[in-house]
Amino acid sequence: MAERTDSKQATARAEQMTSDEHAATLVVGADEDPWTPDELEEVRTELLSDASRLREEISDTETEIAELLKSGVDGGGEDPADTGTKAFEREHELSRAASHRETVLQIERALQRIDNGTYGICENCGNPIGKARLQAFPRATMCVTCKQQQERR
Repeated sequence: MAERTDSKQATARAEQMTSDEHAATLVVGADEDPWTPDELEEVRTELLSDASRLREEISDTETEIAELLKSGVDGGGEDPADTGTKAFEREHELSRAASHRETVLQIERALQRIDNGTYGICENCGNPIGKARLQAFPRATMCVTCKQQQERR
């Protein structure tokens, strides 16, 4: 329960701060300059743009899946190879939509972390993720060391 209270308090503090104050409170590596409001806004804009693009792609993919399902019902006497190809395409589109949905969730999580002041803190070890890493990959939730350890498992 204390964690939720701390998170609510951090969010309330973040809402009361100006963008200058908010940017300056985000964690960076020891050898990095603090976030500026412009840098933080650039990251936020990129995340929002990516989320919008992915939502459009999800919608397009869902339309394609519906068409593939419809054509699967309509193609009664098809060649088995055609049926297999359609099944493969349908599975591919379903996988693509699921991947895009997961990325949108990661983006929303990054935006929440920016808003509540925890952006830049590794979720695994609590150390700074690194400003340069976040600028290159704004959805990152782990520092390079923890991410490498996770990928080795």
